[in-house]
Amino acid sequence: MSVTLRRATRDDLLAVGALHQRSRVAAYSSFLPPESLAEPTAEAMGSYWVERWGWERDDHLMTVAERDATLVGFSYVGPDDEGDPGTGLLHAIHLAPAERGRGVGRHLMVDALATMRARGWRRGVLWVLAQNTHARRFYERGGWAPTGQKRQDVIGSAVTRQLRYARLL
Repeated sequence: MSVTLRRATRDDLLAVGALHQRSRVAAYSSFLPPESLAEPTAEAMGSYWVERWGWERDDHLMTVAERDATLVGFSYVGPDDEGDPGTGLLHAIHLAPAERGRGVGRHLMVDALATMRARGWRRGVLWVLAQNTHARRFYERGGWAPTGQKRQDVIGSAVTRQLRYARLL
């Protein structure tokens, strides 16, 4: 069956959290230790999205992808975290593990780029884990390129290195 995209509602957020947790484990388990991926739980990730939605829903937009009325992916965009008013930030594209390679990510990417353009942003940026070669190839095929900026973050107890990517919209 085909995939449909729609704007998320508050009612989607617990399911988004569960999908986000499953997606992280599947995508990062080849380079992060299992104990770092054990937390947050699916329930905690759902609570995280409910709280974040409350703070950001006025200037951020989440799109969910559904196949046969089942959530299979989501994207999340908002203003650039470095404050450039002409730049939008693609915070996330996450997929149910079984959806990798089935085109859902590409659909979410096309929609996210259109959303950023519609908001008047001329440039898009994102952060990706340096070790996540699958995601880096996906973004590079979509026209994104590394900017040379790096930062560190923590997932569980693991310190991770992230790379900033950008593209014109």
